[in-house]
Amino acid sequence: MSQENTIDSKQLDDLLLKYHGALRTLETHLDILIKDFELKYHYMPVEHMKSRIKNIDSAINKLNRRNYKITIENIINHVHDMIGIRIVCSFLNDVEKIVNLIKNSRFITIHEEKDYIHNPKKTGYSSYHLLVNVPVYLEDGMEQIEAEIQIRTMAMDFWASLDHKIQYKFEEKIPNDIMIEMQHCALDINNLDQKMMKLNHSVQCFLEGKEKLDKDENNNCK
Repeated sequence: MSQENTIDSKQLDDLLLKYHGALRTLETHLDILIKDFELKYHYMPVEHMKSRIKNIDSAINKLNRRNYKITIENIINHVHDMIGIRIVCSFLNDVEKIVNLIKNSRFITIHEEKDYIHNPKKTGYSSYHLLVNVPVYLEDGMEQIEAEIQIRTMAMDFWASLDHKIQYKFEEKIPNDIMIEMQHCALDINNLDQKMMKLNHSVQCFLEGKEKLDKDENNNCK
């Protein structure tokens, strides 16, 4: 970390404390929201949830790429994904359920949305991003700390991992033939998500119909 000495260590420690506090707060709140949803609807739309705080080296590299000075203020103002939570859902329509669940929360404030599902990136990357503010209560009062929440399907998560690895192999622009192939793969992923969502809907309809039939048979036996 070549430029770390331009950041005051005490300020950095204070900032990291707030980030860790915000992450724990957000994790707990999301966990409660998701479990409450499961309890009400007898259905779990989330496969797993991952979280991290971006390391300072990565934050500094991001500022360098964007030609910002290496300061605490610029980390706060220009590195919007210092706190990151990824929610991976089973099916495509589950993503919408979780997005709405977070939007309806009174605890966190959404200040930016990026819908890469309906508007994928050039490589075909798909996900739903929410930039939120999380209240953190300290001795001196409450502060709103920014965090990024990504919501996607398992298929999208698989593709995003490969997309990330491929992009970092190129220092400059990705060659056009590789970009086109990535876009084709992303379309295959999207088609798979659509098929799995329809399959899940068919399974649910079958089970609901069978349950109704069983109830009718039981009533006729009484």
